[in-house]
Amino acid sequence: MHNRTVFFISDGTGITAETFGNAILAQFDMKTRQVRLPFTDTVDKAHQAVRQINHTAEHDGNKPIVFTTLVNMEVLSAIQDGCKGMLLDMFGTFVHPLEKELGLKSSHRIGRFSDVSKSQQYHDRIEAINFSLAHDDGQSHRDLAGADVILVGISRSGKTPTSLYLAMQYGMKVANYPLIPDDFERRELPPALSPFRKKLFGLTIAPERLSEIRNERRPQSRYASLENCRMEVSEAEAMMRRAGIRWLSTTTKSIEEIATTILQDTRPDRPVY
Repeated sequence: MHNRTVFFISDGTGITAETFGNAILAQFDMKTRQVRLPFTDTVDKAHQAVRQINHTAEHDGNKPIVFTTLVNMEVLSAIQDGCKGMLLDMFGTFVHPLEKELGLKSSHRIGRFSDVSKSQQYHDRIEAINFSLAHDDGQSHRDLAGADVILVGISRSGKTPTSLYLAMQYGMKVANYPLIPDDFERRELPPALSPFRKKLFGLTIAPERLSEIRNERRPQSRYASLENCRMEVSEAEAMMRRAGIRWLSTTTKSIEEIATTILQDTRPDRPVY
């Protein structure tokens, strides 16, 4: 059972409200049922949202938590006037004090992502995503010189999600290559990677956790056995040490933590938010 229902209401996509709200909620050990209400850009839609929030309050027997990033003050007022939830207006919390401090009025524009989609930064990010998809799991050797970083590690150590996260969040072109038993027998990195050793970053994982993950994919297989996982992890870590590759364990780290560490290590001049 969830402890609280959480609403994210926005006159845009709701991504900002959801991201910021979840960052705050992560500080509390509780389960939540989350509802995103994007494109709430009219008073009528605001009234619909209020009815849904109030019905939830009656059903749950406690106040829903409501995060909003509403720019339209008329829509926001409609939420504030009738809502029986705990309302946290993020734009009001931060924008109004900034207006006072800066002596400037905010633009109060809705849908800033439509502006972002026209920027060079956005197009660079799309290119990075396409690059990372094309170079996932060693499926292409083309244009590795264009990679910002090349992740190496055994199967299911977190290479693909980390690659895509770096591409989507930071516009980094990331290739990733699996280390396989053939590499361990040769005691060498895949030949295609030799010219790009300075771009390599390794991922490893505790054998016990690796076995759990692999068993979800191939139950009771040799691939997922703890004995095989221990062998692969040991061989991969030994190879990375021999090759002088920077590496980290993903066992207890989130994708965000892994990506931030890689970013700081490979591009220390780039700000991390």
